[in-house]
Amino acid sequence: MEIPRQFHLMETEHWLVNHRMNSALPGYLMIGSKRDEDDLAALCPEALAELGPLLALVQRFLRERLSAGRVYLGRFGHTPGFAVHFHAIPVYGWVEQAFLQDVRYRALDGLRRADLGHAPDGADLTLYVTREFCERTPPAPIEGPGVDVVMALARRELPDLATVLGLVPVRR
Repeated sequence: MEIPRQFHLMETEHWLVNHRMNSALPGYLMIGSKRDEDDLAALCPEALAELGPLLALVQRFLRERLSAGRVYLGRFGHTPGFAVHFHAIPVYGWVEQAFLQDVRYRALDGLRRADLGHAPDGADLTLYVTREFCERTPPAPIEGPGVDVVMALARRELPDLATVLGLVPVRR
């Protein structure tokens, strides 16, 4: 799948970092292989070597520059036509508070092991972010800077951060 240029934030030789196209949640980033391959094990060793530092870079940016309390990194998709890609989901304090105040999601409390308590876990908040900020029309309200502001910040700062972590950003 071709990612429109307006969502591109940074790229390396093997990976593209972009803002998720249908996300109203600022900082919901995607790290996708530039090779049309849906099997992680089939990627070349150089691409795999870039991946760890790149995931760390994205997490660092979301935590330090956008003040995300948590960052979930995962590979969820299995839709044909998408290359290997990872989701970087920022969970801001206001996102967790909105989740806790939304009575529609209280049904999830009964699905969790009782000995784990009632605090939301990664599965709960990933579901909430996906439904409320990516699929809902209109999306849930956000707090703080919007997607466009965050994308501009990421375009300015990710390449320099990448260099510090030993990655070689492709400059365009």
